[in-house]
Amino acid sequence: MKILKTFWNSPMGPKTTHFWGPAFNWSLPFAAFLDTKKPPELISGSMTGVMCVYSALCMRFAWMVQPRNLHLFACHASNESVQLYQLSRWAMAPRSLEEEEQQQKKEEADKK
Repeated sequence: MKILKTFWNSPMGPKTTHFWGPAFNWSLPFAAFLDTKKPPELISGSMTGVMCVYSALCMRFAWMVQPRNLHLFACHASNESVQLYQLSRWAMAPRSLEEEEQQQKKEEADKK
């Protein structure tokens, strides 16, 4: 019981925004992870880039703020990694579309 009471009254406990901010912020990497199943043509490159910058800035904030907020840092580190993966999928999408079009043209030419 003493551990729970210590956590409850700590500067990072559930009575502070240092706890609830990251708790609700986990929805960002969770949603980005779910989007990895969608086609890369649906990815917005500008929005994904903004999310990468946002998470990088928030990771720095979480590291520099006192008391250091490792919960927020972990949340944004995971979001940064998933967003970078999404950004790479977006960057590779035009190439894969061009390859598919070339393959279709080649198949049509072979049929003739």
